[in-house]
Amino acid sequence: MPILVNLDVMLTKRKMKSKELAEIIGITTANLSILKSGKAKAVRFSTLEAICEALDCQPSDILEYSKS
Repeated sequence: MPILVNLDVMLTKRKMKSKELAEIIGITTANLSILKSGKAKAVRFSTLEAICEALDCQPSDILEYSKS
């Protein structure tokens, strides 16, 4: 898949656990896991906004396009 999800990288940089992020942004840990693994078919802008706010980052820090 050409869209890479770098959520693990940002969580590590912010020294935050997935469970903590899920609680802050109001989604289940299972849904966050699907997003982290890159298996999500879509992400709501409101969820992306909440992640960026919680991690103090930009969408480009989380999502990356790769041609390979």
